[in-house]
Amino acid sequence: MQSLVRDLNVVYRDTPALWEDDFEPTGFRWLEPNDAAGNVLAFLRIGTDEKRQLACVCNFSPVPRYGYRLGLPLRGKWREVVNTDAGHYGGSDVGNLGEVEADATPWHDQPFSAEVTLPPLATVWLAPA
Repeated sequence: MQSLVRDLNVVYRDTPALWEDDFEPTGFRWLEPNDAAGNVLAFLRIGTDEKRQLACVCNFSPVPRYGYRLGLPLRGKWREVVNTDAGHYGGSDVGNLGEVEADATPWHDQPFSAEVTLPPLATVWLAPA
């Protein structure tokens, strides 16, 4: 738990999208607020530099979700910044091997999307690479 909190603090400090526009509606955008059946929730945090956004995806189910289509605002590689299911946090190490690729498939009201692996009972943070 200490390792996860330490890493979250580092990411928070180094990711302006998590704090720059905290009190502005432009700093937050829902990606998936309605997937109750899949127990998944996803949103974007957006700072003043729209190329440095952060997507947060939470899987509240004990079942991994493979090939979950996630809408993203930018095309290209998105790196897995945090995966709370990582082995070094005591998790099962289910994830995206460090990155996903967003293609031109519109999804979740976004112009691009990627198929992501959502670990069980975990949260994954993705940022443009």
